[in-house]
Amino acid sequence: MDTNSKTCFVFDLDGTVYLGDAPIQGTIDFIRRNLERREIFFLTNNTSKNLDDYVSKLARFGIVVGQEKILSPLLPLVDFLREQDIQRIYPVGNASFRSYLQQRLPGLAFTSGSDCQAVVLGYDTELTYKKLADSCLLLQRPEVRFLSTHPDLVCPSAAGPLPDAGSFVKLYEAATGRLPEVVFGKPDTIVLSPLLKRFRREEMVMVGDRLTTDKRLAENAGIDFILVLSGEARREDLPGLERQPTLVLDDLGSLQ
Repeated sequence: MDTNSKTCFVFDLDGTVYLGDAPIQGTIDFIRRNLERREIFFLTNNTSKNLDDYVSKLARFGIVVGQEKILSPLLPLVDFLREQDIQRIYPVGNASFRSYLQQRLPGLAFTSGSDCQAVVLGYDTELTYKKLADSCLLLQRPEVRFLSTHPDLVCPSAAGPLPDAGSFVKLYEAATGRLPEVVFGKPDTIVLSPLLKRFRREEMVMVGDRLTTDKRLAENAGIDFILVLSGEARREDLPGLERQPTLVLDDLGSLQ
């Protein structure tokens, strides 16, 4: 792959640009060198933070971008709730998640009552047994829809992997027999749809640390994929894959 021919880079965040609060310096240096030369976007499945949180975090690493450069399952989720006229939900998410939904959808109501239309599962870093119990009871009613922001089993951190929304989904399946009808995050290409409308596939490249989400998203979208070994994936995970990443690097520090 000739990386010089790529005009649009899409970066995963956790495990690719940083790990927890620790910068992955080679990749950060590449981004800072190229902010004015290429179209650079950041795509996260982590819905425990809203878009402004990511703008602020990137700024701490010297990457100054606007909210329009951040892609998240929150964006297609909001569109879906609006298009489906879903106005009463039970959110399984933290305060940031709930605040973002109400900011974008002022008429949205949170309820565990008989008027609830959907349980909406995010990466809830404030999960309680009461939330699990209330939402499982709601999901025993077939008319209540089940939506999830992303399928990641774990979220990388400096201390080690932490349970993420995909792990919660397995709990719901065991307790209720139900799976989400829509999952908005990687590897579903809906999360990339704004860019797929703007750029040709051959212009784009996805950069990420995960084979199950980042690599699969790139394959689903028909774009090249750079695997960085700074997060979840290891070189020993590569033999036996049906399709190899386009490029494998420790980080992007060696690229211009």
